[in-house]
Amino acid sequence: MQHEPPRSALLAREWLVKAQHDLEGAERAILEPPLTDLVAFHAQQAAEKALKGYLAWRDLAFERTHELVSLLSLTAELDPDFASLEPMAALLTPYAIDPRYPGRAELTVEEAAEALDAARHVVGFVAQRLPPEARP
Repeated sequence: MQHEPPRSALLAREWLVKAQHDLEGAERAILEPPLTDLVAFHAQQAAEKALKGYLAWRDLAFERTHELVSLLSLTAELDPDFASLEPMAALLTPYAIDPRYPGRAELTVEEAAEALDAARHVVGFVAQRLPPEARP
């Protein structure tokens, strides 16, 4: 008889699937012509969902937030290696809101690519720390 993974692993996998979808959206949006606002927003969302997936796997409650640095502090309490992601979290956090509204400065393609690279790194970092049953 095959056993189902624990609920925390299933929830973590759901978060990581959503993170992958955001990464794919960002990767498509950077193609010509690049939609830099969408790249940055989806990059931030991918990192956010990956961190929330790790917290779900560890069965740690978290507040509803887009603030990656605060999510990162929770993950770092569980695994100090997460502290290495702080520069990427600080880079991505403003992209949760700013690119979605008019009146903000347009991002350059270089800035969007930097955001996408940071998101890829965060998602990959999280995935490596999850057991197979919690990964997509």
